[in-house]
Amino acid sequence: MNAVTETWVEVGALCDIPRQGARVVKTAAGCIAVFRTDADEVFALNDRCPHKGGPLSEGIVHGTSVTCPLHAWVFDLNSGMAQGADVGHVATYPARIEAGRVYLGLRP
Repeated sequence: MNAVTETWVEVGALCDIPRQGARVVKTAAGCIAVFRTDADEVFALNDRCPHKGGPLSEGIVHGTSVTCPLHAWVFDLNSGMAQGADVGHVATYPARIEAGRVYLGLRP
């Protein structure tokens, strides 16, 4: 059985993403929101809330969570799981920082 591995793609400089904010990266898989926490951690999630399709990249980042700007659903940036209810989740993508540059792990 062949394991599918990620291809690491550089998406920009860490300093281009505001602390407690996000930037959108357009990929073949769709739009991915890349979040930066106040502690300079990066996370990547699908940019659409499963509830009403709100742009999570426009949400409020607090700790390692983001609140959807449309209906205040809160998602864990690590797992993509909605908090407080069994309402679903959003897809997550591996993200890392190397030498001040942000990379996403995308499947070919």
